[in-house]
Amino acid sequence: MELRVGGRFRLGRKIGSGSFGDIYLGENIASHEEVAIKLECVKTKHPQLHIEAKLYKLMSGGIGIPQVRWCGFEGEYNVMVMELLGPSLEDLFNFCSRKFSLKTVLLLADQMLARINYIHTKDFIHRDIKPDNFLMGLGKRGNLVY
Repeated sequence: MELRVGGRFRLGRKIGSGSFGDIYLGENIASHEEVAIKLECVKTKHPQLHIEAKLYKLMSGGIGIPQVRWCGFEGEYNVMVMELLGPSLEDLFNFCSRKFSLKTVLLLADQMLARINYIHTKDFIHRDIKPDNFLMGLGKRGNLVY
């Protein structure tokens, strides 16, 4: 049985867990673009997903800010469909035996500081900055930190 979200997206396999829900691989049925689909139970005590989606929309247009494709609810879940991203910096660090070259560290740090600065220019503070919360892009955006 095929599960659809927002009438436009096909729900695939689970690819991760966030602090408040699960993340699934999805597909735009019309364009076949792969997307990430975050699900949060509507009965959760402190819902966060719609707040996260609003923040992404406020930040939209900034380099390294993922695009939200759709946000709403489906059945018993709050749903956010967004641009699919690659591995976290923590995942990459582990893949590289927990060693990065100086050049890699400098290139990553430059982008990470630019992302943090952009968020600050929008009058927000992240409060949970760590390698798990920075993701790399995919394909032609594979060298871009999000």
